[in-house]
Amino acid sequence: MMVGIASENGYTEILPGIRIKTLCYGEAMLMSEFLLQKGALLPSHQHPYEQTGYLVKGNIKLTIGEVSQNIFPGYSWSIPAGVSHFAEILADSVAIEVFSPAREDYLKYLDQ
Repeated sequence: MMVGIASENGYTEILPGIRIKTLCYGEAMLMSEFLLQKGALLPSHQHPYEQTGYLVKGNIKLTIGEVSQNIFPGYSWSIPAGVSHFAEILADSVAIEVFSPAREDYLKYLDQ
């Protein structure tokens, strides 16, 4: 069992205006928190992980495949593995995302 503990420390900037911290993980999934700065862009990409997210704060425009949606606090989303997606950050935002299977490349962002 793993328990993540809340902390304002441990974030890593992975793109301009996009910071990440891995909160917790197991064999089959991993959960990360993203701090997203207004004006930042998450470029179009795809990966072999199923991804589910929840917007805690802010506003983003999320495009999954050919569908775009304005996302507000309380909204959630699911992105199938292998589907292209990108995001425009419209206001300072906080998002929680879960990846399955666990992203080994995100273990380096674990706040220890």
